[in-house]
Amino acid sequence: MTRRSATPHQRWVAFLRAINVGGRIVKMERLRTEFQALGFGSVETFIASGNILFDGPADDRATLEERIEQQLARALGYPVATFLRTPLELAALVRHEPFPGRDESAPLWVGFLKSELSPDARARLLALRSDFDELESRGREAFWTCPTRMSDSKLSGAKMEKALAMPATFRNVTTVRRLALKTSVNNE
Repeated sequence: MTRRSATPHQRWVAFLRAINVGGRIVKMERLRTEFQALGFGSVETFIASGNILFDGPADDRATLEERIEQQLARALGYPVATFLRTPLELAALVRHEPFPGRDESAPLWVGFLKSELSPDARARLLALRSDFDELESRGREAFWTCPTRMSDSKLSGAKMEKALAMPATFRNVTTVRRLALKTSVNNE
């Protein structure tokens, strides 16, 4: 009798762009159903802003992102850029301090990207810095902080995407830390 080898699985966190913003409202149950339709297990949503935890194949990240994007485009009728991270990547991300000495009361946003920035894209991102906004990048993330509310800034996620010439989705670092903590059981 021939034994089939099981495809290795791992926990993933998907950060979805354009969920519950700009008038596009999607119930979290609907997102869970769409992820389950792809054959993913242990699907959970985390707050209503497009954060999905799931168990899926330990395949090529880009292939999984594409599968999810195609499923969501069919189901929702518009493109939903998807950015996958593993629990280990989230743990490393929350340990990183992009702005040493930053006032902890100042908001810090993490922008998830599809790939590392080229030197030109990084230069375009950093050119958006001002006396008000600080920006940095590391790996497949961009970091943004300012001394008050982000709504007081002239900078936006859309402006950064345009400068980067690639999609991005932003989350407050508090949300990212909570997700890293939620997935840390699998890191031990």
